[in-house]
Amino acid sequence: MRDLVLLPGFMCDVDLWSDMRSELAVLGRAQFGNVYEDDTLEGMARRVLDEAPPSFVLIGFSMGGFVARVAALMAPERVRGIVFIATSARGSTPAENAHKAQRLATLGKVRIRADRPEVSARALHPDRERDPVLLERLRAMSRRLGREVRARQLALVRRDGYADLERIACPALVVACRQDRLRKFEETERMARHLPHARFEVIEDCGHMAPMERPVELGAILGDWIRREAL
Repeated sequence: MRDLVLLPGFMCDVDLWSDMRSELAVLGRAQFGNVYEDDTLEGMARRVLDEAPPSFVLIGFSMGGFVARVAALMAPERVRGIVFIATSARGSTPAENAHKAQRLATLGKVRIRADRPEVSARALHPDRERDPVLLERLRAMSRRLGREVRARQLALVRRDGYADLERIACPALVVACRQDRLRKFEETERMARHLPHARFEVIEDCGHMAPMERPVELGAILGDWIRREAL
């Protein structure tokens, strides 16, 4: 059976994938990458590779997609296929870097209010932004991971990586979410144009959190792609 290595998004833990357990079990042995102990994409990628099986399909969601890109370039002989979900290869703007620096500066001085609606609401489809179950799951992941992980993940430097995608030769799947309010559709779509061997799929009626909002649909897309590519 094939091995899958799954990389989560910002302040997400293994619960991100809970609703896809049955779909993932059919596809292979799932391992959840550690993106919590490093403050650079390269450090995260090295740790993921150190703990991963010899050969695997790499699946990166949101922030995890940035890590997946770096890992695939570090060890191309080990990555059989790569999946990018609701992610991008765009570098951070000066304004975004300044905002992150401000958040880092205040992180140790103010209490993190993970219970505020605006903390999580925009991650969901507008029709689900008040869903109490989904909101609590998002906030619970943030609480479990805590301040130190938040600081490390905020410290990540994201440089433009679209040209790097052109060096990833393995089969690739890029999945965009139509109503994603955290990651622009065009940024995700652009990834597929830069990957030499890519398939592009869109999940309709879905915000940023595809593994939680549309787990069955996402699982079906993954399964169909894996079968077509004979991974």
